[in-house]
Amino acid sequence: MAHILVIDDDKDIRKLVEKILTNAGHKVTQAENGEAGLGFAILKKPDLIILDLNLPGMDGFAVCRRLKNKDDTKKIPVVMLTAAYPEWEDAKKGFEFGADEYVIKPFAADLLLHNIERLLKIGT
Repeated sequence: MAHILVIDDDKDIRKLVEKILTNAGHKVTQAENGEAGLGFAILKKPDLIILDLNLPGMDGFAVCRRLKNKDDTKKIPVVMLTAAYPEWEDAKKGFEFGADEYVIKPFAADLLLHNIERLLKIGT
């Protein structure tokens, strides 16, 4: 069982992702904006972070960059999950900021879970 942080301003998306992950045996914590999610990640060091890009205040690119620039959080895998930036150039930008995976909404639950499980295995 892994502890996964879901950072998304859409409550319905957070609930859906939490349901998928808890059904797979994971513990989930939710954050509704980038600053709250960043603070939680720094404090609690989850095993993986699912990060929306289009967040109020600090966007997902900024959150990812900050996480990957800190020694104590840089190894936490980040899955960027968004509908806001469906172009390859934007996905590439996310990878340049340190994202480990990029999933576009709407997403297939089994694909999201497969990517999460793959990243968790890499980290162990």
